[in-house]
Amino acid sequence: MTRKFRVSLALMLIIAAFVFTASCAKKQIKSEPGIAAGQQETGTEEIVSEKQDMEGQRAIEEQRLQERHLRQEAKARRERAEKEEFLNEKIYFQFDKSTLLPEAKATLREKAKWLLAHSSVSVIIEGHCDERGTGEYNIALGDRRGRSAKSYLVNLGVGSHRMTTISYGEEKPIALGHNERAWAKNRRAQFVIE
Repeated sequence: MTRKFRVSLALMLIIAAFVFTASCAKKQIKSEPGIAAGQQETGTEEIVSEKQDMEGQRAIEEQRLQERHLRQEAKARRERAEKEEFLNEKIYFQFDKSTLLPEAKATLREKAKWLLAHSSVSVIIEGHCDERGTGEYNIALGDRRGRSAKSYLVNLGVGSHRMTTISYGEEKPIALGHNERAWAKNRRAQFVIE
């Protein structure tokens, strides 16, 4: 009996749902033939046209925003790459010298362009030496190398207040080894952004 009751209840619910949806169906309004129908079609066409215009304008605006975003991302990537290049480019010196080589001057000219374009940036110029020589001598030589780079940048228009120098002497080699190849890499000045 409970099964029959359940089936009957389910059928009544289905019939009630059907009647409810049929009674809520939208009734069509008949318009008068002639002018009213023509006006209705024209109004509908205008609404559709306006809607298409708005959608077109939205699409154009979205495209502009996307293009602007892509330009900003490209600019940020370019600036990061330029900053990395600035930081990674080192200048090298001859043995026991603090005079700038032509290659070092070319690198410093590029660094000056970057510093002049980024006027809010201050840098530390680190002077380094190879392992030959006493600790005191290498500290003094590293200092001369840092000051030599700073002086060249000042002559190119970079404010001296934006640059400080420090010497590490032989304390921070980037190439380990006891040969000319390693020593040449360690005789350098490099830049760190403060």
